[in-house]
This record gives sequence, structure tokens and C-alpha cells, in this order.
Amino acid sequence: MPGAAPEFMSREILGIPPPPADARIVYGTDPYQFADLRLPEGAGPHPVAILIHGGFWRAAYNLEYIGHVCAAFTRAGLASWNVEYRRIGNPGGAWPGTFQDVANAADHLRSIAIPYRLDLNRVIAVGHSAGGHLALWLGSRKKLPVGSPIHTIDPLPLTGIVSLAGVADLRKSWELRLSNTVVADFLGGSPEEVPHRYRVASPIELLPFGIPQRLVHGTNDASVPFEMSRQYVSTAVAHGDNAELIPLEGAGHFELVDPRTREFERVQEIALSLM
Repeated sequence: MPGAAPEFMSREILGIPPPPADARIVYGTDPYQFADLRLPEGAGPHPVAILIHGGFWRAAYNLEYIGHVCAAFTRAGLASWNVEYRRIGNPGGAWPGTFQDVANAADHLRSIAIPYRLDLNRVIAVGHSAGGHLALWLGSRKKLPVGSPIHTIDPLPLTGIVSLAGVADLRKSWELRLSNTVVADFLGGSPEEVPHRYRVASPIELLPFGIPQRLVHGTNDASVPFEMSRQYVSTAVAHGDNAELIPLEGAGHFELVDPRTREFERVQEIALSLM
């Protein structure tokens, strides 16, 4: 559909079934430890986009809606790896299970790279809303202290990260009481109660990453304030990272993940440029 869809229209994308994936692959033993793989045409090896859905980390939301982004990326020549994970309300979800799942899902690409002809030298992480937080966090893993329950010995390297209206600052999320202070449920307390968790879980507190980061955010976002991405990019650049803010004037929260919109055209262009 030409032009930008209004926010209420783009929200409809949450209820529209996406095109089917080529394969649903498990990366663990829990029912929510799986990801959907879509492959582009051609022999490969294919560059890969890891997609992480949002929903403020709650079990009420799943990976289906971001399947539309995956299908569009795949038509544009990227393999897409749409990650499901344990969330608030699932046994083992929230801290630390959500982080462990997303990390394990990303690293599982090593196990399937040969049979599915994936190019692990060209892997980006793309996340929307709470998934934007998790995509940025994936880029920080090499900085996590040994002994942390979310530490990974040899994290899969990323070529770049795209945060779409991401919750880039968990401490600020708590201060703003976003979504009924959901971050306290996610991490098990406030910054005063569990300060060590905020330090290893919040991307802005782990900078720099040494990975190109593109933060795309609508200026009229009513779910995650635009200012959060602006402040994150300012901090990342001050730490020497290659980070850029891409404001989408007048856009809300969902146009970024609706392939029918003008805003999504910009999102796809940014993702492809990082490859």
C-alpha cells in the first residue's frame, strides 16, 4: 500500500498471519525455545537477519507479527531467523531465562549454517520494542562478566544491530514506569533492589559494543518514547561507537514493522545497508 499507514492501521499487523516459514527449528528443550527460518532464493551462502519480537517481554505476545518483517527481508535476499523465547508468565521466563534463550538462539545459527547455507560473516540483529532491547543486548555479550547467569563464552559476532523503537535503557524504562513498570517484573525488582541485573541487562550501561548500531524510532511513538533512542545514540557516540539515530517523523510504534508502510521501506534499506 503506498504511503504511510496511520498508527491504528499498522497495529492491525499484529493480527494478520504472516507467510509461512521454511522451517521451524528448536534450539532448546522448552516449548518456547524455537525459531522460524526463512530462506531467500539462490544457492547462498545467505546473509542472516536475527529477528526478535516485542511485547514488553510478556507471554501475551509472540513471534507471529514480526514474521511479516522476516518475509519481506527474505524477499530482499536475507535469510531470516525469527526467534521465540520464554517471556514473563512462561516458566523460566524473564530474568535470566529470556536472555539465555535469545543468546542460545543466536548462537544456534552455527549449528544450522552448513545445511541451510548461511553466511555467518554477515549476521545482523533486528528487534522491535522489547525485542529492540534484546537485539542491542546481543551486541553487548562479549562485555558481560564471567560468572553472570547471562554470560556467554563465545557469542556469535554481529555485523550490525537495528533497534526498531527499542527499549534501550532499562533504568529509564523503570523511571518512566513504561507499561506498568514491566521492567521490574522482567528483572525481578527496581534498580535499587537488583542493581547488578540492570548493569548487565541494559544496553546503554554496557556501551561501547564496537558494532554498528542503527536506532529507528517514530517521533510520535506512544509506547516507547523517541527520546530513549536519542539519548542512547548520544551516549553510544560519546563512547566511540558507530551509532546513528534515524527519526521517522510523525510515525508511531507499529509502522516500523508493517511492510505496507513507507516507514518500513526505510527500515529494510537500513538493514540491507549493514550487510
